[in-house]
Amino acid sequence: MYSRIFIFICVITTSSLSANAKDTLTGAMVSAYNTSGLLQQNRAVLRAADEDVATAASQLAPVVSWASSASHSGSDSSAYDTSASVSLSANYTVYDGGKSSLGLEAAKFSVLATRSKLVSIEQNVLFEAVTAYLGVIRETENVSLRENNLSVIREELRAANDRFEVGEITKTDVALAEARLAASNSALAVAKGSYEKAIASYISSIGEKPNSLEYPNFVPEVPNSLESAIAIALTEHPSIDELKHLIKVSEINSKIADLSTGFTISLESSVSLDEEGETSGSLSVTASGPIFSGGKLYSSSRKKIALKDQTLARLYSSKISIEQNVTNAFSSLQVAQAAKLAAEEQIRATEVALKGVKEEAILGARTTLDVLNAEKDLLDARMASAHQLVMGHLGHVGADRRHVAARRPALPLASPHNRSDRRGRRQFVEDREQLGVHFVVERIVFVDVAVRDRRDRTLD
Repeated sequence: MYSRIFIFICVITTSSLSANAKDTLTGAMVSAYNTSGLLQQNRAVLRAADEDVATAASQLAPVVSWASSASHSGSDSSAYDTSASVSLSANYTVYDGGKSSLGLEAAKFSVLATRSKLVSIEQNVLFEAVTAYLGVIRETENVSLRENNLSVIREELRAANDRFEVGEITKTDVALAEARLAASNSALAVAKGSYEKAIASYISSIGEKPNSLEYPNFVPEVPNSLESAIAIALTEHPSIDELKHLIKVSEINSKIADLSTGFTISLESSVSLDEEGETSGSLSVTASGPIFSGGKLYSSSRKKIALKDQTLARLYSSKISIEQNVTNAFSSLQVAQAAKLAAEEQIRATEVALKGVKEEAILGARTTLDVLNAEKDLLDARMASAHQLVMGHLGHVGADRRHVAARRPALPLASPHNRSDRRGRRQFVEDREQLGVHFVVERIVFVDVAVRDRRDRTLD
């Protein structure tokens, strides 16, 4: 079986999460996983698809039924008569050209397609949780930087007023500092608004308000080359798996439609017992098949072929889209890494420049505006660094997410409702509700999706 890629391997150990764990990226992802209504909806869809397998399997078994009747009849001129009977009947399809067996195979592939779709949705839910988590961290840092900048500009304004009173600078310099203070207040209000939006996104994705979030000290590893990532994505992406299974379903349904023009042989038997204790029985073999249906059967066959062609076209389009997404993700990752290094160098150089400008301003070689501009440059550099730090982490996650999406399918059912042949059904049934109640993910280990993940394919 495949093992999970998105960005984690689950290590199942305890039955509850501590409050501190919920403030980590691991805890946020677990919370998003356990509270997502979208996942619950699609788990139910998968369970319903599994029941289609049971329904299709029942077509290969005999149908046994019973019936009973009792009557009391008569008139004034004749005696009343009471009769009763009990009967048992059985019907079994001996031959239908293989339609029932093909129907069972189609139902199994439908479950596998639904499972792959669930895996893709799981990944989207977890990626949105990561994005929301890092978004709160980024906006928190932005607010902190804006508040610090506001304090600095207030101090600059106070110093400008003092220098104006002793005649070192003009009223223009004071006005420039006042204008910059007003702009800083406005920027702080915008930053706080963005922070509130990030909080709302966090609650929507993870299901609870954030506390003091810890920045993750690890990033997922991605393949060394774009070509390797594209090759893995085109073979193991859950959307590709889903469409491949749907193509199989379409092919099988097309065969079933072709067999509809054939005949069916069924075996019927019955036995009955009346009120006098007399028994009677019958055994019959019935063969039936269509002669003329106005073209309905052939039309159905052509429709199934067209639906198969539609799914093939979807697969082709999906491959192109996935290849483009992988390329975009790797490009974004490279840009974020380069921008992060540039922002760090910019901070270093701007701090040196600001120190020099302040010293020159004391000597009268620089104006208040020069100092304010240098302060703004340093603020911009620090905000760019904070932004690129988050974008670099998201770039790793995004590249990891898009090139393989999710290699491990949904976890097997651990439910008392799985009544029959768990060994045969477990590969078609998915349900994490009990898993979410009784276990939690203790830690999330980012792994090399190109190497180490292949060693974990024994997960079932």
